[in-house]
Amino acid sequence: MSNLKMKEAALIYLDRSGGLQKFIDDCKYYNDSKQSYAVYRFNILINPSDVVELDAELGNHILHQPLKAAQVFQSVCFIAVKTLSLIGQLQTETQINIVLKLTHLPPLPSYGLDLCDFPRDYTSQRFYMMQGIVIAMTTVTKYTQGARFLCSDEACPLSKGFQYIRVHVPGATESATIRSDFLCNLCASSLQEDRKFRVLGDKQIVEIITTKALQAFQGNNQTFRFQSLTIFLRDESVNKMNIGNEYKIIGIPTCVKTSQTVCIEANSITFCNSKVPSEISNNFRCLLSLTSSSCWKFTAVLANIFASQIVPPGTYNLLKLCLLMSLVQTSDHKKELEDCLDILIITSDTLLVKRLLNFSINLVPRGVCHPVSTEIFPTLSRNKYGTGAVSIQAGSALLAKGGVCFIGDLASHKKDKLEQLQSVLESRSITVYIPGKKFGGDIDQQMTFPVQCSFWSFLDMDSSSRRTAQKNNALIGQMDCSLIPANLVEAFGLLINCNESSACHPLLPTVQHTLKKAIDPERLLYVASKQFRTEDFEKLLAFAKNLNVEFSLEAERMIHGYYLASRRIRTDSIYGSKLSASALRYLVSLSEAHARLNLRNKVLKEDVLIAALLFETSLTLKYGATVFCVAPNAVFPFDLYDEEYLEQRDLYLTQCQQQLEQFIATYGPGTAIFSSDE
Repeated sequence: MSNLKMKEAALIYLDRSGGLQKFIDDCKYYNDSKQSYAVYRFNILINPSDVVELDAELGNHILHQPLKAAQVFQSVCFIAVKTLSLIGQLQTETQINIVLKLTHLPPLPSYGLDLCDFPRDYTSQRFYMMQGIVIAMTTVTKYTQGARFLCSDEACPLSKGFQYIRVHVPGATESATIRSDFLCNLCASSLQEDRKFRVLGDKQIVEIITTKALQAFQGNNQTFRFQSLTIFLRDESVNKMNIGNEYKIIGIPTCVKTSQTVCIEANSITFCNSKVPSEISNNFRCLLSLTSSSCWKFTAVLANIFASQIVPPGTYNLLKLCLLMSLVQTSDHKKELEDCLDILIITSDTLLVKRLLNFSINLVPRGVCHPVSTEIFPTLSRNKYGTGAVSIQAGSALLAKGGVCFIGDLASHKKDKLEQLQSVLESRSITVYIPGKKFGGDIDQQMTFPVQCSFWSFLDMDSSSRRTAQKNNALIGQMDCSLIPANLVEAFGLLINCNESSACHPLLPTVQHTLKKAIDPERLLYVASKQFRTEDFEKLLAFAKNLNVEFSLEAERMIHGYYLASRRIRTDSIYGSKLSASALRYLVSLSEAHARLNLRNKVLKEDVLIAALLFETSLTLKYGATVFCVAPNAVFPFDLYDEEYLEQRDLYLTQCQQQLEQFIATYGPGTAIFSSDE
């Protein structure tokens, strides 16, 4: 009686939810098909909340005994097919394969599978919800969805018909569905598969890690291996997950006996959207209000006080401003690939620079510090489950999706890796070639992955090998980067020179800061550290990077004018233009970043000025100075001690803006120096 009641409830739910009409439409597809089927597969969408409200017992079966619940719906669907004459070829109930697709699970702790918590229940064969980031995936292979078996004794009544049907169930291996030792229940003769009725489906294996694991190792470049959880995707779920993305997965935990590992048979997959950013702190709101009279003061103060736990306020301001601008250009899967801001730092003080970069990448959810002994980009390996598929391991760059990948000293990487990095910086994608012969396939394959992260790196100019290899530069302002391919240096959007012995980086405050921190690491040495905590900067960046910005007409004209003028003066008849095709993209990204950091929705010409100064400084380091001569400390010409110095900086930047406008008027579009072709 209980089973009959559940069948009635299942029929009522299918009728109310629209599932019955969908089932009828699916049956029509099978009935109209000229092909003969041994197994008829149907997906039924289940809302557990609605089912529990309709019938608690059926809802309990769906949540805790899904295989038995599927049998209830199987029986209901078989009766519907026979009653309504939906599929003429259908003979037995076992030919119907019902897959229940859940929309969600109850938001209760017992239904969540936290990859960091123990113990875990792998034996109950019920649904759990887990969340994680994809770190590896295989190519798509086939598996046996269903098969028909017949008795080998021709005199036996079961040597015909569709009495022996086997279908895949969660946790079953291929050998559990297709074997040679099945016996007939009637005569005990061996069963043989009717191969022409075998039904194949698509299968893919992915590995996920919890987000907590990735965050726990932020800023750590030591070699480690993530403990992953294996997810089996089948049929409609295949190719629904991408490396580097985070997903919520509803599935049934099972144990794979061949490898003695636990895996999840995925039932439904949902992409995890980014969290709505919280409000910025009151102290930052107050600071924004106090500096509202200027388009440059707020970001200047931000750079001045940023990372005061690592370096004293007022030091490395140019680098800190660029890091903040790169961080606000990280995406939450909303922005375009062109928004990334890559930074290459030339320095003789690698210790402080590494500390600054490690501190900064911890302020975004996807900040990855790449261990030198591992791979930056995807690699291939054999699938450990023996399915014949190739496993593609993510690498640091794809794990940093929507964030920053800090790859350390650029010179520590081999030549082939640097060439690969240059290609990625230029195309923002990586292609993985899969040789068929090597991995047991018939044909070669290739897969292309978008690379959605900013790259940070540095060059140690103080090592003995670099000091002896440096040559005298013929051009004013040019830095010697000859140990690194020129095309790779060009591929980085920003080239920054951090010289600790310059007037911009006085040694005494840094030495005092280091000594005090060595004595008491937890002590907050400055007022700024107490007023603007690390958490406040995290909230500020989370808020700023999600701002949608647009260019004002003045800003758009200025950025195009500067690009064309700069391209004109850096072009010669032999080698062509020194500005790459991505130069305009970087200028746009820099301008947007400064506007976002100012918490504005509109890019103004003042933002374009900062972008032009940073970009021109970078060009000078690469190629030397030109007629638009920019001082190395143009963005921060004075030490920012108080309001008076901020005012002086504003006056200086106003003069720079006038010089930029004059430069555009002289060399930009519409001037006599431009030909019609240009």
